[in-house]
Amino acid sequence: MIDDVLFVALPYATLTLAVIVGAYRYFNARFSYSSQSSQFLESKQLFWGSVSWHYGIIAILLAHLLAVLFSTAWGILLGTSLRLYVMEITGLALTLVTIAGLSLLVLRRLANPRLMVVTSKADWLMLAALLSQAVLGFWVGFFYRWGSAWYLHTIVPWLTSLATFQPDVQGVATLPLIPKLHILNAFLLVSIFPFTRLVHILSFPITYLWRPYQLVVWNRRRKAKPGRMID
Repeated sequence: MIDDVLFVALPYATLTLAVIVGAYRYFNARFSYSSQSSQFLESKQLFWGSVSWHYGIIAILLAHLLAVLFSTAWGILLGTSLRLYVMEITGLALTLVTIAGLSLLVLRRLANPRLMVVTSKADWLMLAALLSQAVLGFWVGFFYRWGSAWYLHTIVPWLTSLATFQPDVQGVATLPLIPKLHILNAFLLVSIFPFTRLVHILSFPITYLWRPYQLVVWNRRRKAKPGRMID
């Protein structure tokens, strides 16, 4: 019963909340769909933290997504011990990069009073949930080895069953506590997603791919030479 609540009802509820609130915010507060950059307050630590965080998390999320969309090909990719070792080591390294980048972003805000002022409670909740998710992911990868392989036989079938509206929790119900917490924290992130600056990932400027070139013309007033007037 509890597994049905946590791994069936909760995912559907959080996704519904994210879609409804996200759409409402998009159509009623369009200008809030941004990361609300604080670069003008501090840029050096932001650069190193943001680069590490974004490159690490994008690669990790892409690996999770590819395993779901192309599970057969992913299984073939991990068909030898060497490739499985490489995937596991790469995943752990990327997770450490992600944790380091996010930790630097958190410390940046804690160390700068001006950044503390512009950081809301929702931002702190978001940062805590993201950091927890990254740490839990490293824990799973380090202590529950070969996750790249068993992910295909536990999480992927469950996600597929949710997507086809035929939920089957048999795969995730047998997982240890930490992997379950990793999954549940992911849905916590989904639930707070529409209320925070995380929504900026939906405003990726994909229209730039087909937008006409923009011509920029500088209009600067030249300094007048002695004895000469310029309109």
